[in-house]
Amino acid sequence: MGVERAASTEPEADPIEYFLQDLRYHGRSERTREAYGRVLRTFADFLADRSTAGGRLAPVDAGQRECMAWVHSLRDAHSRSTVATYASYLHRFYRYMAQAGVFESNPMELVVSEMDETIEKNPSRREITLPAMRSFAQDVSHPLDRAVILTLLKTGMRVGECCNLDLRDCALSGEWASETYDLGSRAGLDNRPDSLLVASDVARDQVTNGEERTASNKRRRTTVIPVDDELRAALVRWLAVRPDARSVAEPLFCSTGGEWGKRLTPPMTRKLVEGHARTAGWYRTGGGAEENVTPHYFRHFFTTHLRDRTGDRGVVKYLRGDVAEDVIDTYTHNWGDRVREVYEANIYRLL
Repeated sequence: MGVERAASTEPEADPIEYFLQDLRYHGRSERTREAYGRVLRTFADFLADRSTAGGRLAPVDAGQRECMAWVHSLRDAHSRSTVATYASYLHRFYRYMAQAGVFESNPMELVVSEMDETIEKNPSRREITLPAMRSFAQDVSHPLDRAVILTLLKTGMRVGECCNLDLRDCALSGEWASETYDLGSRAGLDNRPDSLLVASDVARDQVTNGEERTASNKRRRTTVIPVDDELRAALVRWLAVRPDARSVAEPLFCSTGGEWGKRLTPPMTRKLVEGHARTAGWYRTGGGAEENVTPHYFRHFFTTHLRDRTGDRGVVKYLRGDVAEDVIDTYTHNWGDRVREVYEANIYRLL
């Protein structure tokens, strides 16, 4: 059952429902909205309990200390990573409501900034070494599978963002690729060869570039990600055998199976990754996120390794699409000299 309860809701009457409805308007999936709904209702119940919050409060009245108390109450029953996830949901709720002018401020701002320094990554998550991941990537021989897996591993993009890439979002140097396909026609890729553009304005169930999309890009700002020589070679190899697409949008990745020529979707991509992960012994039916290797695991792998190698959280946040205005100001105005230089100097080799 979904979290939506009414056709429309006034923010003052039920701010949580108002927020959940806006998530739907922004193209968030039902699964995502249900997850937010569960967490936010749990927080509201906590505030309403006199024995925990010290008084019957509504979310609009909660302050930093009430938020901190709720986060602390989660620690006995949940893992560190789950606590961090739930806190991020509440942070996004308050940040959005403050930006929308419904709430005066975001009491989670300081709470989350402190948690960034104290909450560790999930210690039970499978840890794969770079040599092991390199061996895994080298065993993937199918041109589509290799191109998709290397794109995920070398860019850290979400599975939906990968599936939403069109030929116009992919700029590759070299005569063969540019003469065979109309690549990199986006204005944002001007003078940025060997790059992928991940737009921030692609939403589920909305038409982009002439095609209704089945997934949303969840970036706060459009991001241009460098393509190194390994990923470029994999993409060129894929384009050499890519079937004619069944969409005027000309998706970069399309099916070579039963849905021949159709844009690759997140379920298709997860199935693709699952097959290779099972072969490697990294996926088990019934296994959880701490055990199974999925496209989201590749985002985790990218973030962890690139952050450790660069020591530059700003560049990694920019590449992931988790950017604030100060990061944009620092890195996009000097994209060629800073982001690409740091990326190419530190991105791991897989082939």
